[in-house]
Amino acid sequence: MSTLQKAREEILHGSIEKTLLKLAFPLIVNNLVQVMYNLADTFWLAKLGRAELSAPGTVWPLLWFMTSLGSGFVVAGFAMVSQYVGAGDFKKASRVAGSLYALLLVLSSILAVFGILISSYALRFVKVTPEVYPFALRYMRIVFAGIPIALTLYAFNFILRAVGDTKTPVAVNILTIILNMVLDPIFIFPLKLGVLGAALATVVSEGVGSVIGGYLLFTGKVSVHLTLEDMKPDLGLYWKTFKIGLPATLGDSANSFGFVLLTRIIYEFGTVAFATYTITNRLTNFMFAFANGISQAMGTMIGQNVGAEKYERAKKIAEKAMLINFAILSTGTILFIVFREKIFMVFTHDPGILRESEKVVKYFAASFPFFGIFSAVTNVFSSAGHTKKNLVLGTIRLWGLRIPLSYFLGRILEDSAGVWIGMGLSNVISAIIGLAWFLSGSWMKRIIE
Repeated sequence: MSTLQKAREEILHGSIEKTLLKLAFPLIVNNLVQVMYNLADTFWLAKLGRAELSAPGTVWPLLWFMTSLGSGFVVAGFAMVSQYVGAGDFKKASRVAGSLYALLLVLSSILAVFGILISSYALRFVKVTPEVYPFALRYMRIVFAGIPIALTLYAFNFILRAVGDTKTPVAVNILTIILNMVLDPIFIFPLKLGVLGAALATVVSEGVGSVIGGYLLFTGKVSVHLTLEDMKPDLGLYWKTFKIGLPATLGDSANSFGFVLLTRIIYEFGTVAFATYTITNRLTNFMFAFANGISQAMGTMIGQNVGAEKYERAKKIAEKAMLINFAILSTGTILFIVFREKIFMVFTHDPGILRESEKVVKYFAASFPFFGIFSAVTNVFSSAGHTKKNLVLGTIRLWGLRIPLSYFLGRILEDSAGVWIGMGLSNVISAIIGLAWFLSGSWMKRIIE
């Protein structure tokens, strides 16, 4: 029995808890290493000043918006590959994976050129403060040039996760992140590149990871072996990928553009508010490293079980994953609230940022466990291939709740506290809606023939 067949057997018939944790462990390690890099990056940039610290946080939603135009097709590919593996059709799984990889190579190159051309206009649109603008522009142009690298590395991760191999992509990612952590301070300080150095370190390290990932896929050294034949244009397959991926693309791009607007809203309260938001994101990513690892492993198991039409087992997997995530995030949130000041002081002693962090704890932190539920529900829907549901849920959370609540409460209270309250309420309400939709069972239907 091949490695791929063994993994499939365990996912379809093995112990849910044991298999979930086995698949999740490498992903959690990967997420933690990624978080450690983000924290290190934040630490080094904070040494330069609050303007430099704010640059990556400013560019992130803009970069997310550009990559989201291709990531929806990755979601479609993940659902199809995992379901074909679950159904035992390994040849079609490889065909879909190859098609996805070829499509992303072309699409991401177009997105990179377009992104570089609109960089200055995009930053003016989000009303970046004059002190942050030059740093954000330098950072943005470099990371936008690296979009083809980022998306092909993203595809490599998703393809192997879909077939149940979480260890190989994690090994590649950890190598990439460690290289990034080494290059970051070297490029920022001895080479005196500052924010530009942080961006270059990211693109160079991801480039190494993308090359390694491509080599493994096309030489058959992993459980999926792609060939040039798999990458040949197949209009029928492209059309199916497009139909499944379009709602995910629309949802992801609408969400990312919503965060572009949220950046604009936060900047209305100054650089201090946005710097606090940047540090908060980095810190909460630590606790989400565990929850996201569970959700990602759950996605692999759900995709294959839905493909094998084992719907009740898929539902049990999702329910157990949600309970684990809620417990993890509740514990993490309590620690974040209790040790808030000491945690923030690791990165900065700026009194303005420390005062702003009090508002984060009062009005936003309690919603973190609810976002964990929302994230798990959307992972269930995307893994089952029901991307339209995620489009609706994402639109409700961001455009129906977060953007209007943050904007109007910020205006009404004339304080950034309104923004934090709006963000917290959007997490809680959307989690309740998502959970109710999940329990209805309307996602329990596979998308493959």
